[in-house]
Amino acid sequence: MNILIFGIGALGTVYACFLKKKGHRVIGLSKKPVQEAVRENGVQVTGIWGEHHAVLDEVVTGVDKISDAKLDLVIVTVKSYDTEKAAAEIAGILSTDTYVVLAQNGYGNFEAAAKHIPENRLILGRVIFGAETIGLGMSKVTVIADDVIFGSPKNLIDHCKVEQFVAVCNEAGIPTRFSKQVMKYVWGKIIYNSALNSLGAILEVNYGKLAEVEHSRKLMESVIGEIFTVLKRIGQEMLWPNSEAYIKDFYEKLVPPTAMHHPSMLQDIQRGKRTEIDALNGAVVEMGKKYGVSTPVNDIIVSLVKAKEKMSLLRK
Repeated sequence: MNILIFGIGALGTVYACFLKKKGHRVIGLSKKPVQEAVRENGVQVTGIWGEHHAVLDEVVTGVDKISDAKLDLVIVTVKSYDTEKAAAEIAGILSTDTYVVLAQNGYGNFEAAAKHIPENRLILGRVIFGAETIGLGMSKVTVIADDVIFGSPKNLIDHCKVEQFVAVCNEAGIPTRFSKQVMKYVWGKIIYNSALNSLGAILEVNYGKLAEVEHSRKLMESVIGEIFTVLKRIGQEMLWPNSEAYIKDFYEKLVPPTAMHHPSMLQDIQRGKRTEIDALNGAVVEMGKKYGVSTPVNDIIVSLVKAKEKMSLLRK
């Protein structure tokens, strides 16, 4: 396959490396410092999936620089706030045979991308393995809680086509499966991230520490409860019947395998970068306002993360 990885950060590096090692033609797109490093040194992955290295076929800073734009698959791994910009660029080279996987955190990526790319070309991905950037074009896989899930939110794409891409990822060594109910999984990840990622960034601890302390547990449970109330109001079905069932799985199944993972938001703040809080707790707060549901704990979490983010940017 001819595959473009749009964003060579922690996640994009993993996809680029594994897919190239499997023999696909892989193009990486990133900003100039990363582009130069990857062009010179290739991409490298370490961690729980072993040590891997691959030299990509091309590394570019824009889609207009790609020598052969006849793409089978584009995997978008940029931050959620850059989704619409990325989609607008991709739309310029989209063919009738090109599909786009949105493999990002948060709510709203599908809606943002659909402003420029037909919905029957968009596949939503729920990614719940953790990767940390350890250098330019260098990523460390730290944890995995479940397979990646691929699906069409409105089931506008033939499942056989989606399963073709699922097979490509599985064969490359990235556990992936198909679901007709991908939004249930995406919302499960949003809840998980809204409880752990943001609070972990505020308190500067890994996920396991948050689950150990009574006060942080209480905050996480409040975040979760508010989100379930919002989802009930809008009629979004979940994999769990209620927040109590989710919280039980959260502590027993979801947190333990990811206990040592450090929040991506914390990494962003430490590097003086913008976080994805608006696509997580921030999205919950906005939906709560729209549908008349009070979300005070999520609101406070958003304010605290934005305060840390702002202070970090001012120190740069």
